[in-house]
Amino acid sequence: MDEDTTDFNEGAAGGELAWRETYVVLFEHANRPTLTQVEAAIGAADNRLKMEKLSADEDGYFRSLLVQAPEDNAMLDIRYESGDAISERAMTLATQLQDELQGDQMGRLVQANAWLEVMHFERLGGGDEWSEEPDEMAGPEGLDPATLITVIGALAELTDGLPIDPEAGEILT
Repeated sequence: MDEDTTDFNEGAAGGELAWRETYVVLFEHANRPTLTQVEAAIGAADNRLKMEKLSADEDGYFRSLLVQAPEDNAMLDIRYESGDAISERAMTLATQLQDELQGDQMGRLVQANAWLEVMHFERLGGGDEWSEEPDEMAGPEGLDPATLITVIGALAELTDGLPIDPEAGEILT
């Protein structure tokens, strides 16, 4: 696995970031997208989003990027991971979710050996690009999940993956 140590606060718009949740899109490594494909999928899903700190491996396959969503007061840190640890986590989730899985979802989950980890952050306060009224937007109730939902959906479609909230043990529909 390629390790990316990008500091996402470096060069980001003003304001403090607060982590809110992490979702994953589980899929087969053979479906790993290129950086160009990820850029296109996210851009087509919502052209208001700003992509930064884009990273690919030497073959052009996606490693990581940041998605800034000033209108939603949100930032997403998206990273690719693969390997045995991901396969084991997928098997655990398959066991945990067996009663909720539909159609071919069980097979897809059991075969998964890669994921796109999507960490969702809320911008508290902010610079010129962010909320003009940061006090009203502070706290979880002020965070609009539209960016997260849109990007997760685009990545799941791109990779033929399953979008999952690993903490809640739920597939997102």
